[in-house]
Amino acid sequence: MWKYPKEIEELEIFKKHAKTVGIVLMVIGFLGAMFPVFASLTTVAFVAWMLLFSGFTVGYFTYKTDASDWKGWLKALIFLGVGTYMLLSPIGGIATLGLLFSIYFFMDSFSSFTLATSFYPNKGWGIWIVNAVLSLVMALIFVIGWPHTSILLIGLLVGFSLFFDGLALLTGAKLFDRWMGNENKGK
Repeated sequence: MWKYPKEIEELEIFKKHAKTVGIVLMVIGFLGAMFPVFASLTTVAFVAWMLLFSGFTVGYFTYKTDASDWKGWLKALIFLGVGTYMLLSPIGGIATLGLLFSIYFFMDSFSSFTLATSFYPNKGWGIWIVNAVLSLVMALIFVIGWPHTSILLIGLLVGFSLFFDGLALLTGAKLFDRWMGNENKGK
């Protein structure tokens, strides 16, 4: 997604924007973690509008390309139906997202355990075990408290994710500063 630029001019632009965007993402992430219910509702509204837009887009595409394609119309109706449901019943939408998150974490745990066993006994296999265990714990937290804990957990996860995205951008900008300092000293 964000590639590290190679040219000096591109690096300067990256550094400037990485700091700005990093700080903004960290603030939004912090606020999301501090107010997880609001962050969950905002996330559900965002996902709902994406689904509605996708439903209209798929419906338009189906109409223009093959109006007799029932699978295209079905896909459009599913997007529209789920998006409408999430807007009209945000708590139900949050519960739905919570269930999807739990499925994701179970799948991530399984794939990380599989990757760890394929890496063993090489160096680095342990980090995949740690990732697998953490994903399994997250999945169990979602499932055990579902649907009631979803309203807090989704906001917390989105907040943490945004915060660490911002932290990664700030770190990248600082590494660039260090690298440029070392580069300029050698000239």
